[in-house]
Amino acid sequence: MWGLTRLRGSFRGTAVRVASASVPLHPRLAGALVFYSSGSVLVLEIVGLRLVGPYVGVTLQTSSAVIGVALAAIAYGAWTGGWLADRLDPRRLLGPALLAAAVLTAVTVPLVRWAGEFLRGTDAANVVLLAVLALFLPAALLSSVTPLVIKLQLDDLAVTGRIVGRLSSVGTLGAITATLGTGFILVRALPTSVIILVLAGLTAAIGLWLSIRYGLWVSRRGRVTMAVVGFGAAGLAAVAPTPCDVETAYHCAAVTKDPHRPGGRTLWLNSARHSYVDLDDPKHLEFGYSQWIAVVAALKPPQRVLHLGGGGFTLPRYFAGTASDQVVLELDPELVKLDRRKLGLTTGPSLRVRTGDGRALLAQEPADSRDLLIGDAFGHLVVPWHLATVELTRDVHRVLQPDGVYALNVIDGRARRFVRAEAATVAAVFRNVLVISPADALAGSRSANFVIVASDAPLDEAAIADGVARAAVSAAVVEARGWAGDAMVLRDDHAPVDQLLSS
Repeated sequence: MWGLTRLRGSFRGTAVRVASASVPLHPRLAGALVFYSSGSVLVLEIVGLRLVGPYVGVTLQTSSAVIGVALAAIAYGAWTGGWLADRLDPRRLLGPALLAAAVLTAVTVPLVRWAGEFLRGTDAANVVLLAVLALFLPAALLSSVTPLVIKLQLDDLAVTGRIVGRLSSVGTLGAITATLGTGFILVRALPTSVIILVLAGLTAAIGLWLSIRYGLWVSRRGRVTMAVVGFGAAGLAAVAPTPCDVETAYHCAAVTKDPHRPGGRTLWLNSARHSYVDLDDPKHLEFGYSQWIAVVAALKPPQRVLHLGGGGFTLPRYFAGTASDQVVLELDPELVKLDRRKLGLTTGPSLRVRTGDGRALLAQEPADSRDLLIGDAFGHLVVPWHLATVELTRDVHRVLQPDGVYALNVIDGRARRFVRAEAATVAAVFRNVLVISPADALAGSRSANFVIVASDAPLDEAAIADGVARAAVSAAVVEARGWAGDAMVLRDDHAPVDQLLSS
């Protein structure tokens, strides 16, 4: 009878109240909980990419897996939270949900670092599985908070749209704030493990406060178990294996010693062997691609060199004795500091470093100012797509002198789809283009480094072929246009670098 009376009232335009077992939260508390939980999911998503990156690479596939898992967690958490809110007192669920989310957040650091040692590589299954381990369960629990809070606030159907809209807006604002704050501030200021553990601690404090205030639906044994797991996870995070000497805003970086050369040092970026430097002999070039570039440069020793990507600064050190002016465009300032500390980098008037995005900095270089430009920028094993397009190559052409040389280092697999597309892209701008790599790699028998050499001036193919054949890591030379065939030209509008590589 009561329900019929209230329903009749609704047809007369009067307010309709929904019977609820719980008193609504204070609007500010409700908004704060939705803001915090939504923002925390985005923090987990951003740092989750950094957590898994050292093991599976920072590629489009990795980003897609992390975003997809995060969205799946949000969907599942919201659905589950709404289902529970209709069956149990939401106020008594909020605290346990946040406490469980805190424990699982703390567990992700040791879990991913131990599992990552077994799931290394770019296999799609490994990438997705590591992303699931990094964030699915804590993100799902945090996502259940919003429907629980909304259920508590819906005691009047006349303002349902206003309440749902307001809280949805607050949740979105929380996500935006967390995205900007994490990307611009937290990642630069704190290691990934610290961000995750601080988030876990703050979530646990909020969950404990809500549990005490509204009554905890967890037994004493359950509370003790949560505490033990949480503190145990924090301890394991401290001792879990980490591939980083330094965690910068862009890389997990480490330097290891070569047991066979006293001065030999290898720079690892996101678990990829990126650069080799001999502290005692800057003329020693360990990697084949650097030897091949040196062969090309020796035909006409360069005086003004621009390096697109610094890494371990192997080639800038190599050319330091002959080039009168070198500029290195390096994205990561913390990597430059690591190079100074551990790889013997010394800069001065003849070797300068500019930090920032390579393409943006290249656009500021004067025309006809360099006789050699070396492209050696990588995100894990992939040339960043915006440094692989024909528009970028035109800017390289603008910066080079009429007889200048462009040498681009590329890594590709047996299918050679990316390197052939890159060769076609460079050939769309420069008159003369060669590709250097071991003969079996050029034939598609194995993955390898490829060096694309381009110039408007004639290239002495015979001399280059003879030089790279006699290098410590021998290689062969082919003319780029015939070798690339009908490969696509990469453009800013369409440069599927990761897809070409993964195929």
